[in-house]
Amino acid sequence: MKIGLDTSFILRLLTGSPEAQASMALREMRALLEQGSILVVSDMVAAEVYFALQHHYGVPKPEALSLIGQFLNEPGVESLGSAKAVLEVPKLATANPGFVDRLIQAEYMKSAKEILSFEKSAARLTGVRVLRGA
Repeated sequence: MKIGLDTSFILRLLTGSPEAQASMALREMRALLEQGSILVVSDMVAAEVYFALQHHYGVPKPEALSLIGQFLNEPGVESLGSAKAVLEVPKLATANPGFVDRLIQAEYMKSAKEILSFEKSAARLTGVRVLRGA
């Protein structure tokens, strides 16, 4: 059975705060994994966790990416989208386009021919056409 994890659940596990909820999340996760459940994480949740770690918990970008990557590589945890693959981009913490832009690109390329953007850096991604001019 697949169980979806929400942003708040993952944040409790990664930050240990608040302590009581973090302990509860860890117990629940262990119980579900022991029962054979697969814990799934959407790209939207991965993006929210990324921003929350930085903006609410003061976690530096490289560490936030590392924490998310480690979590998605835990046995019994599965990425529903492209987050796990995007996290393997070298030097992602300083890459431009960054983590979330790459998640967006990966999602669109599953079903769209091209992506339109005004962001110059987006031209580095496959399938993106950057509009220029006035």
